[in-house]
Amino acid sequence: MGFATALSGLAAASTNLQVIGNNIANANTTGFKESRAEFADVYNSTGKTTPGAGVRVTEVAQQFSQGNVESTQNNLDLALSGNGFFALGERTDSTSSTAYTRNGAFNLNPEGYITNDTGHFLMGGKPIGTTVEEGFSTGAPAAIQIDTAKGAPKATTELDITVNLDSREAVPATAFSGYDPATETGPSVGTYNSSTTSTVFDSLGNTHTLTTYFVKETSADPAEGLWGAYYYLDGKGLDFSASPTTFSSTDLASKIPMVFDSLGNLISADTGTDTATSDDNTSISGLVIAPSAALAVPASPLSIEINPTGTTQYAADFGVNDLQQNGYASGNLTGINIDKTGVVLAKYSNGTTSPLGQVILGRFTNNQGLGKIGDTTWVESREAGAVVLGVAGGNNFGDISSSALENSNTDIATQLVKMIVAQQSYQANAQTISTEDEIIQRILQL
Repeated sequence: MGFATALSGLAAASTNLQVIGNNIANANTTGFKESRAEFADVYNSTGKTTPGAGVRVTEVAQQFSQGNVESTQNNLDLALSGNGFFALGERTDSTSSTAYTRNGAFNLNPEGYITNDTGHFLMGGKPIGTTVEEGFSTGAPAAIQIDTAKGAPKATTELDITVNLDSREAVPATAFSGYDPATETGPSVGTYNSSTTSTVFDSLGNTHTLTTYFVKETSADPAEGLWGAYYYLDGKGLDFSASPTTFSSTDLASKIPMVFDSLGNLISADTGTDTATSDDNTSISGLVIAPSAALAVPASPLSIEINPTGTTQYAADFGVNDLQQNGYASGNLTGINIDKTGVVLAKYSNGTTSPLGQVILGRFTNNQGLGKIGDTTWVESREAGAVVLGVAGGNNFGDISSSALENSNTDIATQLVKMIVAQQSYQANAQTISTEDEIIQRILQL
């Protein structure tokens, strides 16, 4: 009789309705992948007149198509566009990933680790050095931790000063005068032509003011222009004739000559314009700054290379074309930035950034073979194949979008149509049972 066949149809239709219902229920679940019930026919024997024994469910297969990416206001929200899964670990000391997800709704736990809602830790490669260019240890996964400590200061070691000195300027009538400790005033106006000031930092992040005074001088060679550069740090003249550099005992800084050719180009070998003798740049070496009354421990001695390469002497007003130094004070953590390759950068209030890690992704040969453990999370299985770890943007991995989440790939309209079809199938199989029952009743009444 056809009861068994119809019952198998009812069971298959019921399973299909459950799958569709689960898809609809998770239409708003971040990173959810809809499923599809797949069926096969059943035959108890072979032959041209065999009617078949019904249907069975062969697999409930998840569909890993891309969901829509929606922007959010949380920069720890991550969305994957393309192939791959976020790799998750169970503990802070995990050295391998144990679960995988497309749900990138991450947050910080009290210890500063990036975790998801179920407490799994986002895995990444630790930075090899202090810069992004040095790379990350992506072959050794570790839980990514955000360091909330202050950004360390960095002492200035390089200072670029590029200016134009006005060739139309006259030699000052009064000789250059140094800093006057009695009145705490700098060089007298009229004893120099131009000046510029830069802030530099010591190893503790303290700021110091480096001022350069430019004085035009009479050159013995009419084809050359001659200027003198005097450097003052915190109002004290620097004696470059000593090694290491010392503060001038006369409060008059030692002069650094700057010679220009007839085209206005700087030609002095000791100013850094001669690449063969670039080590001869004017430099503050080993300068010790006495500690303040509030700080008994002095900073490390300053060693700053001053490079005026590109300085000119044109018939134009004095102007500073470049004034840059590479030091900075300590800074507080102000935010986290994650780029499309998954590099996690800490941003500090002193304008610096520090790499904290790079998000590691996993991909599989057969995504449908992954083990389902709920919470939009999967685990590796034999059917899925061995996991391949990598980073976003390379080796067949998608890109990462920060401040965004991947929505469920469930299409409500499509699921509603499928539900109608599944309901009709269920009703049809129920009608088959009813018809079979009616036929049996008729036979019994004969």
